[in-house]
Amino acid sequence: MPSVAAAESVRSPPPTPWRLLARAVTGNPLSLLAGAMLVLFLGAALFGPALAPHDPLLTNASRTLAPPSADHWFGTDQLGRDIFSRVLAGTRVDFLIALGSVSLAATLGTTLGMCAGFLGGRTDRLVGRAMDMLMAFPLFVLAMAIVAALGNSVANIVCASALINLPFYVRLARTETGVLRQAGFIEAARLSGARTPRILRRHVLPNLLAPLSVQASLNMGWAMLNAAGLSFIGLGLRPPAPEWGLMVSEGAGYVVSGEWWVPLFPGIALMLSVLTFNLLGDTLPAVVDPRRR
Repeated sequence: MPSVAAAESVRSPPPTPWRLLARAVTGNPLSLLAGAMLVLFLGAALFGPALAPHDPLLTNASRTLAPPSADHWFGTDQLGRDIFSRVLAGTRVDFLIALGSVSLAATLGTTLGMCAGFLGGRTDRLVGRAMDMLMAFPLFVLAMAIVAALGNSVANIVCASALINLPFYVRLARTETGVLRQAGFIEAARLSGARTPRILRRHVLPNLLAPLSVQASLNMGWAMLNAAGLSFIGLGLRPPAPEWGLMVSEGAGYVVSGEWWVPLFPGIALMLSVLTFNLLGDTLPAVVDPRRR
């Protein structure tokens, strides 16, 4: 019979994250659709402004409110600007706002939640009361107040969106860490002399990646909706910025007069991007969860 060492030598190596991602995407048609749309949106965000057939800021008084045609696939707006080019350029703007706010909220919220759940005591009570105070406000109204007070720049919109999403990460990390700190491998790491920062980084955080990835995927869609909502009510980016919510706001009044294409196409882009991140929430745990590898 072959020895244990020989059996270990022929054991297949653990799958890489890219192989896990390919397996998760190809095993679910909805995940495959979400992955394809994500690649499309990322390509538009990276290369859209360079590939746009027209300047997204160029006005043309002779082509105002032109319907979709071979020259202007999505038509033109009230200033004669090409809507297709503006939708492509707006992909980068909306994705940067969403990515910045989610990254900031996830980093800060996960750190606070892990510290509160692992240390307990006064730290847990302080963090918990702070999040309760934050959740007491209507979150979108709070974002409106922050942007109105600080100014409607991209940085302020990112900070406002990150702040209103912060409690979700804190509560999730706090709950999961409170369960994990009683696990045997945490006790073994503590008895081996590992310090608290190392335990949190090497043993607790990898086990939080699965639920955090789902939360981050959902928050990407929420952050885009928050930015679009602020722009729609006049507290987001200012014209002539090619931002989807602003484009919908500027074109909403033209639906009654029959120019339906002005708000329709940026609205579809916003809807599809939110749908993409919601669908990806079912795929990411298969890639980042250590228990599924």
